[in-house]
Amino acid sequence: MATHLRLGVNIDHVATIRNARGGPHPDPVRAAEIAEAAGADGITIHLREDRRHIRDGDLDAIRKATRLPINLEMAATEEMTAIATAFRPHAACIVPERREERTTEGGLNVAGLHNQIAPIVSALKTAGARVSLFIEPDPVQIAVAEVLGAPVVELHTGRYAELWHEGGAEAAAPELERLKLAAADARRRGIEPHAGHGLTFENVGPVAAIPELAELNIGHFLVGEAIFIGLDAAIGEMRRRMDIARA
Repeated sequence: MATHLRLGVNIDHVATIRNARGGPHPDPVRAAEIAEAAGADGITIHLREDRRHIRDGDLDAIRKATRLPINLEMAATEEMTAIATAFRPHAACIVPERREERTTEGGLNVAGLHNQIAPIVSALKTAGARVSLFIEPDPVQIAVAEVLGAPVVELHTGRYAELWHEGGAEAAAPELERLKLAAADARRRGIEPHAGHGLTFENVGPVAAIPELAELNIGHFLVGEAIFIGLDAAIGEMRRRMDIARA
């Protein structure tokens, strides 16, 4: 079991705000530097096919600005595989992606896309990246992740977050149980489980308390909260709540 629960800070939406005006501000590089100083354990960035937030030029700039490991989220496409194998991030997380979506709407169907994903997993591993699959907390998806040889799965917490927003901890309890069972199942199969999507100060505690989880990746909420209290304070408070829950 992981004793220290790592916090990966996703800085995509700093770039989203930058791109809204087309200029250089706010700079995601600066966000990476602040995240490192505030206690983050890693930086997560998603280079989407439509480049709606992180851009190609951001990759090397962010790498040069921080000593933290970079987790590159990417679609299962030839273009993104080529970019990732050239960039050689610490970790590469394969996620579902549709042009018309506002944000990732669910986990990757690795069971249905096995033949498409298998060579990508192999190429990323050859390039030295720690491959992660962003999936629903479902035993079938976890079993296929094991067959694919992925060392990490990231469990999609979006449904949990939606239920919490609608009715609090009681409403989210069934989905929390799914996350617990999935994290335990992954560990039994020798896969390191992570989790993320939609996590906030209010709902992070029960997820952070799942002992099998090694890492949470959180972005949109932290960037939004930074408008009110600053990015360093938002990351520090999330770190504090995660530590309390894990303790």
